[in-house]
Amino acid sequence: MSINLPEGPGGPLAGVLAGLEGRLAEVVKEVRRLRGMVRELEEENQRLRNIILVDQSGSGGHEQLLHFYEEGFHVCPPQFARVRGNEGCLFCQSFLEKKGLKPHG
Repeated sequence: MSINLPEGPGGPLAGVLAGLEGRLAEVVKEVRRLRGMVRELEEENQRLRNIILVDQSGSGGHEQLLHFYEEGFHVCPPQFARVRGNEGCLFCQSFLEKKGLKPHG
């Protein structure tokens, strides 16, 4: 039984080592990308927690949704809690108007 190892300039083990180093570089790159995504999600999660916890005394759920929308998040069922940025959302606006609320701007 023989094992066929890829040949590199320094022999079969050098080829294997080069392949592993290439794969390791790919894995490190992916880990860095995932860390960035996790950091962004943690920051967004904290923003959402702050919005939800702000002024809970005395305000109803519908008013919280309006506040949530005005902070830049969707309140419509298909996109709920996703960042909407500065652009408006007709679904959110319609949803809020059905609840008797009028978004500012």
